[in-house]
Amino acid sequence: MRILFVAPGAQNGPHMPFVRREAEALRAAGHEVELFRFDNRRYWRFPAELVRLRAAVRRLKPDLVHAQFGKFNALLAALGGSPFVVTFRGTDINRNARYSAGRAAFGVAASQLAALFARGVVCVSGEIRNKVWACRWRPSLVLPTGVDLELFQPADRSAARARLGYGLDERIVLFNAGKNPAVKDPELARAAVDEAGRLAGAIRFVVLDGWAPPEQIPLYMNAADVLLLTSYTEGSPTVVQEAMACNLPVVSVEVGDVRERLQGVAACEVLASRDPAEIGGALARVLQHARRSDGRAHALALGVEAIAARLADFYRLALGRAAQPLTTPAPRC
Repeated sequence: MRILFVAPGAQNGPHMPFVRREAEALRAAGHEVELFRFDNRRYWRFPAELVRLRAAVRRLKPDLVHAQFGKFNALLAALGGSPFVVTFRGTDINRNARYSAGRAAFGVAASQLAALFARGVVCVSGEIRNKVWACRWRPSLVLPTGVDLELFQPADRSAARARLGYGLDERIVLFNAGKNPAVKDPELARAAVDEAGRLAGAIRFVVLDGWAPPEQIPLYMNAADVLLLTSYTEGSPTVVQEAMACNLPVVSVEVGDVRERLQGVAACEVLASRDPAEIGGALARVLQHARRSDGRAHALALGVEAIAARLADFYRLALGRAAQPLTTPAPRC
């Protein structure tokens, strides 16, 4: 098949590397994949971007356009003149804490409207699928983002710490603030780490701000003792799946599909409470036990190649080339 990805932003470096990995996995499976980068910094340029997309569609003649994010990115794909599917990843269908109520509602409305015209809808979690109206009558698939299992794998902790300049005996909590820290709630994370420090001793709190090169993230994960997640909203947080692939323990609030992802994974805790004392207590327990998780064994079903194969099957369904609907959830890990 010939597929055109439509994704917002520059699509280079640390910006949405999972989109590029998914494209590469589809290419490795024999499909042709091109990427259209939607300039979402200036929404007043939407008409010009639409003209540019339609020109790309005429030139490439894709079997299907895949909008890799909702909001105006998906709306652009819906108007592009080709059959399309859309993947919703969480912040495109959940209210964004960074924005005013009006702006947040506007973005969610664009997502819902675009989905009405899609041949199929992919959602990274069941919670997200329940929020997309079109999933009630359009083919839909719950499919988490795939993990590059060759890049994200366990490595020697001492060597990782030496490269980053960390002490061998330090207790290290890793937190991914990303480029949207308001949604990640770094204040709660800091308060929980402070509480854990009172219970377990000194802690180095390492915050990733979204600018680290993607190939360096496994280094941080192998150097750390635990990943902390305190987000207000998520879809299916890729960072949790990547931590699993590195056997890094995770302490998280109950958000997105984290409880499902971490079900049965050793040395991890998921808390229903957002009380920093309870989260800090969980961090202290994980740090004091000082053991790695067995997350990689649970993450094998989430490899990017396996996810790409299921996505290709869904494309065929959306194009009327598959006999059976693919509405079953993604494999639990």
